[in-house]
Amino acid sequence: MTAQNQSPQGPSQGRKTLGVAMIGYAFMGKAHSNAWRNVASYFDVPAFEQKVLVGRDAAGVAEAAAKYGWAETATDWRSVLDRGDIDIVDICAPGWMHAEIAIAALEAGKHVLVEKPLANTLAEAEAMTAAAAAARGKGVQSMIGFNYRRVPALALARELIAEGRLGTIRHVRAAYLQDWLADAGSPMTWRLRKETAGSGALGDIASHAIDQVVFLLGGTVTEVSGRLHTFVSARPGADGPEQVTVDDAAWATLTLDSGAIASVEVSRVATGQKNSLKVEIYGDKGSLLFDLETINELGFQDATLPVREQGFRRILVNEPEHPYMAAWWPQGHVIGWEHTFTHEIRDFLAAVEGGTPPSPSFEEGLAVQRVLTAIEESANAKSATVQLSTVPVRAIEGA
Repeated sequence: MTAQNQSPQGPSQGRKTLGVAMIGYAFMGKAHSNAWRNVASYFDVPAFEQKVLVGRDAAGVAEAAAKYGWAETATDWRSVLDRGDIDIVDICAPGWMHAEIAIAALEAGKHVLVEKPLANTLAEAEAMTAAAAAARGKGVQSMIGFNYRRVPALALARELIAEGRLGTIRHVRAAYLQDWLADAGSPMTWRLRKETAGSGALGDIASHAIDQVVFLLGGTVTEVSGRLHTFVSARPGADGPEQVTVDDAAWATLTLDSGAIASVEVSRVATGQKNSLKVEIYGDKGSLLFDLETINELGFQDATLPVREQGFRRILVNEPEHPYMAAWWPQGHVIGWEHTFTHEIRDFLAAVEGGTPPSPSFEEGLAVQRVLTAIEESANAKSATVQLSTVPVRAIEGA
């Protein structure tokens, strides 16, 4: 679904009230809860209720529900799927739980929003995509939460590229760098175990970077070469040092069907980088620069101007004419990271109400998963080039 400018309105009257259940209440659960709590204050969305928050710890989920505005709690996600008053299931649980919950929810006729990456393995992602295609035929919608598609500056970048303002895209650089694991004494977590996380920086943040490359250019990745590395091989666990079984950093070179080349670099041990997603797009008629740490700005170089007038100019993406911004504040009043989730929930609700498949779909999530898998295969083969099918995922899955 394309980004749209929406006037600040409350929920429209006369619509069915949708019941929402959210599974998981930690980092992503907090971000999604904030979006559910605020979206109707700024966008015209169908009426809904934050019905139930699900988590394994009864005391913890009850405390979170009280803070985040959920009416009730449950400790078994399966019980939610049997309820007739639940229409939407928002999955914010760890990746190893995505496939089981999403497939069951779709088969129960619930619309599903699931956090990225789609799953921990390609087989799980394929099963989820097949379930989504079957459910879509019955009017049940599904979407994967690549929230950076909803950054107004990146949505504007996509519009400029689609309008031909950059001409033929030659190459892209995408670097997503964090440092929360830079300290070798940082404790072991589920994100550092392959059986629970699937992969490390690769699945966690390279999935975002790869999705941005595909989203911005509108193409398909046909060829991959990659490398993975774990800089800290063991970390303090509950019973002593524990082996880290995922990557700390990843590098990849992607070839797209358009002929464009993209370099992707991600790290969770990049000292001093807190949450920096930098994207550079270079075409024969212009270039774009973006950094998540200056989320309201887009750098634009128009190479069709006379040389004496050329140079990157800063676009402050806060005008009502910019994607999503009409719903927020007067010009120049910036928005933040949390607003991307509000935009995501807005677009998902609009798709559910309109009966139109939202984007990014599970098929698009599967396409990213295939690139992630190819990077792992390449890394295991000493960075050998891996070919990907050029057939669109939708055609493969028969969706």
